[in-house]
Amino acid sequence: MKKDFLSILDITKTELDEIISGAERLKRQKRAGVPHELLRGMSLAMIFEKSSTRTHISFEVGMHELGGHALFLNAKDLQIGRGEEIRDTARVASRYVSAVMIRAYRHSTVEELAENATIPVINGLSDREHPCQILADILTIREHFGDIRDLSVAWVGDGNNVCNSLVLSSALTGMAVTVASPKGYEVAPELIEKARSLGGKVTTAKTPEAAAKDAHVIVTDTWISMGDEAEREKRLAAFHGFTVNDQLLRHAAPDVRVLHCLPAHRGEEITGDVLDGPQSLVWDEAENRLHAQKALLVKLLKK
Repeated sequence: MKKDFLSILDITKTELDEIISGAERLKRQKRAGVPHELLRGMSLAMIFEKSSTRTHISFEVGMHELGGHALFLNAKDLQIGRGEEIRDTARVASRYVSAVMIRAYRHSTVEELAENATIPVINGLSDREHPCQILADILTIREHFGDIRDLSVAWVGDGNNVCNSLVLSSALTGMAVTVASPKGYEVAPELIEKARSLGGKVTTAKTPEAAAKDAHVIVTDTWISMGDEAEREKRLAAFHGFTVNDQLLRHAAPDVRVLHCLPAHRGEEITGDVLDGPQSLVWDEAENRLHAQKALLVKLLKK
């Protein structure tokens, strides 16, 4: 049976470890110049309703390095841009390609695509989750800290799709996640309860300082995501005081490291000194999108 990756919880703890270990191996092979064309002859359709830098480049390059082929499909260039139902696109794509990655505005679109496809479907981002990003984050944290169980991770900022996946991932990793968001922008309570019901360690904090206390990792994201531009001034006012800066890092553990999925807006959710400083793992994190997603593709497609 085909396996989809729509949520970080679509994989088990064992499968997560296999993917991360596979990513570490593929990263070593790439750096050593060792060919690893594990998906030769396979193809990946990449459907983009939203613009992208890291998701587009990493999946396309990753599929190439695995010996396969990736097709960039802008929604406006497909018949879904003219009203074709996503279920029909799913049925046709299933006859042509080996898997589909979709970056969509609504999670329901991703779910409908998966329900009607007979090939694996990967959520490259939706309004509910960004599970591929969290795979890269887990890989990055494990590279730096080794054993990640019981590590303290603070999320500071918008309780958005990336935050949702991080919260849910606590049930798989054993990391303790604390979330601090302004009122009205919190992570959905049902997602916190879902993570806790599966053994995840998730708490909320009223201030960034409380969340960052003794944290090994601080994670943030843009305050104004795609589709939120009309609320820019409102959001800037609401998120005042939630900037990840040197002052906030003083509340964390001495070996604290910072993650940001990018794009970053220096001076808003994070200062330039932190983003480009020695405590930042952001550029390793960005690179690791490539390695983590290659391992995911191999896991889903390699027989």
